[in-house]
Amino acid sequence: MARSTTVTRTAIPLGSLTQRPAQGASCTECGSVRITHLSMNLTDGTPVDFTSCHVCAHKSWSHHGVELAVTDVLQRTRKVC
Repeated sequence: MARSTTVTRTAIPLGSLTQRPAQGASCTECGSVRITHLSMNLTDGTPVDFTSCHVCAHKSWSHHGVELAVTDVLQRTRKVC
């Protein structure tokens, strides 16, 4: 019988530009706290945190605190046929 693997992640409150930013969340490029920060799973199942800055437009993906290169993110999002 096959077993499924479930990853449990701590829920992070959703942010808003009209509310105070989450503590510690900031752009890795310019340091601004005006960001959108989302937790998601890529197509291959890798859990990542996506950050998009509203000031400098920098976008980043991190996995367990390590920033991923865009090429790595694209590779992990490809569907295998």
